Amino acid sequence: MARPQKPRNVEKEVKFTCFKPAWVPRNNLEKVELQAWELEALRLSNLDELSQLEASKKMWVSASTFNRLLKSAIKKITYALVNGKWIRIYKTDGTGNCK
Repeated sequence: MARPQKPRNVEKEVKFTCFKPAWVPRNNLEKVELQAWELEALRLSNLDELSQLEASKKMWVSASTFNRLLKSAIKKITYALVNGKWIRIYKTDGTGNCK
């Protein structure tokens, strides 16, 4: 049985939950799923330009966990952009409805 996940702090709530290539219906595209904390790791690292140690403290996770979240987010977004997939971002409460 997996260990329960520790709480992670996400300061900026997800506003937009779906991104896809223009003029292509979503049902013709493969989905890539991104969690709110992965997006938060990207934001803290790239927009706020915090070091991984500073950002990990803000998210209440270890530096190694922050690094894993950041690498996962970068890999998923790169895959989606290069291969023309749509990205679904889940909010912290687990929702992420795309209309």
